Amino acid sequence: MSDIQKFIEAAWADRALLQTPETKAAIEYVIEELDKGRLRVAEPPQDRANEWQVNDWVKKAVILYFPIRQMSTQEVGPFEYHDKMALKTDYAGQQVRVVPPAVARYGAYLAPGVILMPSYTNIGAYVGEGTMVDTWATVGSCAQIGKGVHLSGGVGIGGVLEPVQAAPVIIEDGAFIGSRSILVEGCRIGTEAVIGAGVTITGSTKIIDVTGAEPKEYKGYVPPRSVVIPGSIAKQFPAGEYQVPCALIIGQRKPSTDLKTSLNDALRDFGVSV
Repeated sequence: MSDIQKFIEAAWADRALLQTPETKAAIEYVIEELDKGRLRVAEPPQDRANEWQVNDWVKKAVILYFPIRQMSTQEVGPFEYHDKMALKTDYAGQQVRVVPPAVARYGAYLAPGVILMPSYTNIGAYVGEGTMVDTWATVGSCAQIGKGVHLSGGVGIGGVLEPVQAAPVIIEDGAFIGSRSILVEGCRIGTEAVIGAGVTITGSTKIIDVTGAEPKEYKGYVPPRSVVIPGSIAKQFPAGEYQVPCALIIGQRKPSTDLKTSLNDALRDFGVSV
C-alpha cells in the first residue's frame, strides 16, 4: 500500500502525472478498496485513549479520481443519469437492501445489513453493518457511519473532501440521528448518542451539557450516549444581543433504553418533545 500512496502523493503535487497509466491504476485501486471496505478515509481508534486517524492520502485519491473519469450516460430502468461516476452494483451479493430510487456511488462502502431508503450516499463514505439510511437522508463524501446507526428522514450528513487534512463527519456505532438534523464540517457524534430532530452541529457549534449545576461546553463533539436537542445562546453583536443556535445535552441514554427505541421514547425520558 505504501507504493500506492507514493503514486497518489506524487500526482497530488504534479497533476500532469494523472496522464500516466501507473497513476491512474493507483487511483482506481484506492477507489475499489474504498468500495469494498478494505480501506477507509478515517479509521476508528483502537481504544478510548486514541483519536480517529484521518488518511489524508486516501481523500486525495478520491479528489484525483474525478479528473480521470469521463462523462457517460447511465440508464437504470426508467431513470437516466449523466455523470462521471459509476453507481454501486450487486447489492444482493453485498446483502444490502436498496429501495428505489436510492443512489449510492461506486467508491462508497455499504456493509451487510445496511438499508437504503430513497436516499443518497456519496463516494468515500463508509456505512457500517445494520445501519438504516432513511428517506431523503444524505451521506456525504467520506462520511464515516458506524454499525446500527439510524439516520432518520431528511438527515444531512455533510461531505468533507477539502481541505484534505480535515476530519470527515463521524457517527459512531448505535447513534440515533433525528429527522432533519444537519451534521457537517467534521463533527463527531459519540457511540449511542441520540440527536433530536432539527439539531444542527458543525465543527464549531457549541454543544452545552446542561445536566449539572454548571454548563459544560464542547465544540463539534457529542459524547457517547448523550441526548441532544436544539437550543440557542445569547451572543453580542454590534447591533445588539441576539440568540444564535447551539445544541443542548439534556441527559444520558439510559441503560434500560433499547437501542432500537424511537426518538420520541428517548426524549420522553427527559420530558422533552421536539
